[in-house]
Amino acid sequence: MEQAVIFWILSIVCLGAGLVGLLLPVLPGPPLLILGFVLGAWAEDFEYISWGALSVLIVLSLFLYIVDFLSTLFGAKKYGASNRALLGATIGGAVGMFFGLIGIIVGPFIGAVIGELTVQGDAVQAGRSGIGATLGLAISVAAKLAIAFSMILGFIFVRFFA
Repeated sequence: MEQAVIFWILSIVCLGAGLVGLLLPVLPGPPLLILGFVLGAWAEDFEYISWGALSVLIVLSLFLYIVDFLSTLFGAKKYGASNRALLGATIGGAVGMFFGLIGIIVGPFIGAVIGELTVQGDAVQAGRSGIGATLGLAISVAAKLAIAFSMILGFIFVRFFA
């Protein structure tokens, strides 16, 4: 098999795994996206995709981490979550990933509720913190996927239409 075809196949696999990694914390989504872009550019000896374009994609990939952190923080803080609720949401998300999609959604909620209950015994506030953490997670996933798909579409556009 020709070397370029192998690189393109590996690029597509890395991009797909990177997208999955934006949803599941088990996979390092942004680094896999970067690797996929580099392999795609390398497949054609950087003839269509320059290191300048790759630099922009790398910066956007790093921006995904910032979006993830800030949107989760914003969602939880908007609903009055304490720092312990944020820690609980993080732990709940990590534990929840072992229980599939439902665990990824419910884990941060349960973790935030438990974390908030350790600070204050107010179940209503704990529930609000859980809802905030879950909404923050949803916003984070939506924003990360939007940025990642924009990056992929930009890569495709530069490669095939520019």
